[in-house]
Amino acid sequence: MEPIKLPLSLLKDITNNFSDDQLIGSGGFANVYKGLLQNGIVAVKKLSNNIDLDEEGFQRELGSLMKVKHMNIIRFLGYCGDTQQEVLTHQGKHILAEERRRLLCFEFLPEGSLRKHITGTFISISILFISSD
Repeated sequence: MEPIKLPLSLLKDITNNFSDDQLIGSGGFANVYKGLLQNGIVAVKKLSNNIDLDEEGFQRELGSLMKVKHMNIIRFLGYCGDTQQEVLTHQGKHILAEERRRLLCFEFLPEGSLRKHITGTFISISILFISSD
């Protein structure tokens, strides 16, 4: 099954409007929330507006995620790229500003974060590189 475009309203609904109760992880450029569906759980990664990722960069990232398919990699389920315009007051003037929301939806990993698995908290992974020179 290919990843699909997801509406922001659905992602808000399944994460209880990105509530702290649903927060399962955070990092330098995103927060990850547990999304509760009728038939299971997903992880919803809400990218920070503070990162410098233009539309082209976001599309490249989506393209890369859509190509990755392997039984040992969590599945990329869908994405949301939502832009809304809002009137704000800036230096005493009303301006029209765009608010971009970029979200990625993944298969939920119930045994904790992927970082714990990779760094060896749960399992030890050794990789041997052999040079052909």
